[in-house]
Amino acid sequence: MFWHNFVYSLKTLFKSKSLIFWTFVFPILLGTFFKLAFSNIEKNEVLEVFNIAVVNNEEFKKDEFFNEALKSLSTGENRIFNVSYLDQKKSEKLLDDNKITGYLLFTGDDIKINVNNSGINETVLRYVVDEINSEKTIINNIIKDKVSNSYEVDYGKIYDEVLNIVNNDNEVKLNNVSNKNLSYTMVEFYSLIAMACLYGSMLSMYIINYKLPDMKSVGKRIFISPISKSKTVISSLLASYVVQIIGIALLFLYTIFFSCITPLPSKLSIILALVGSLSGLSLGLMVATSIKANEGSKIGVLISITMLCCFLSGMMGVGMKYVIDTNASFLNKINPVAMITDGFYSLYYYDTLSRYYFDLISLLVFSLILIIISILALRRQKYDSI
Repeated sequence: MFWHNFVYSLKTLFKSKSLIFWTFVFPILLGTFFKLAFSNIEKNEVLEVFNIAVVNNEEFKKDEFFNEALKSLSTGENRIFNVSYLDQKKSEKLLDDNKITGYLLFTGDDIKINVNNSGINETVLRYVVDEINSEKTIINNIIKDKVSNSYEVDYGKIYDEVLNIVNNDNEVKLNNVSNKNLSYTMVEFYSLIAMACLYGSMLSMYIINYKLPDMKSVGKRIFISPISKSKTVISSLLASYVVQIIGIALLFLYTIFFSCITPLPSKLSIILALVGSLSGLSLGLMVATSIKANEGSKIGVLISITMLCCFLSGMMGVGMKYVIDTNASFLNKINPVAMITDGFYSLYYYDTLSRYYFDLISLLVFSLILIIISILALRRQKYDSI
């Protein structure tokens, strides 16, 4: 009887054209719009290598610290800029012709930064110079302190300490890795997956409504049949889950092969999507069994809950998630959308998996609680006549 109900539920779901559209077609259409809207943003956000010049005068030649620092920042794949060592007139000419972002002029202990604009590249150049100056000041202070406080100066020890600082801290903490660490498309892709997981609640609510005696005529026959209520709920939920998995799989395949999403989703992200789908289905199950109203009212309640969860999780604005996490963090801890998106973010941004596993377990507990509530609510339903 369990498998008969499962197959029957599966056929019923596939016959509903509206459910097939919202489960299979709508997320793919939305993914296409995300790709069209956000694909060019990533290209604009990558920190491009820019050109600068340094006036190659005697003051600069004597400053070995700046020489080595600029050399390390202008070589390799992750270089920040290309450096040309010229005289002042040629540097000014290149700046006037907008062929360089700016040039550095060393005059005694001062470094003059000459630029024409105040854009991102100019800001980066100023930041680099300030960082190098800061490290240089720290090293000079260490040398002065060691020399002034010692009767016998151990130049070897001072040299070792300075060399250690240079090796560990002299590199400016700014590299061109923005194309690896920032992906608007991936963030929107994760939000899309979370939304698709919650949209699965429509599947479970539809199939449960189909089997309730006060909703459909078929439900009257099922209600008086010998099958237990728990088997009815679980078999219906399993059928909904199969349909939902197919929809999520199609969404993953479409975004990977047709939208050129990189990096490819990992096994952990797929597991999170599967568990997130279960939470969405259990939510629809709970609304269908716990609320006594017509189908339209139940759909309205379910959509309201889903939209509220999406809003609180920051899908309509990242700032809202920060506000909730700061002032009422418990709301996002019981919010399935926040758990799913937070799990994806933890995989993408963090080196450890502790936060990911916390979200995964929270989703499983959330789903289990709602399934138990649904079974108990269904068992308590009694009718004077059917």
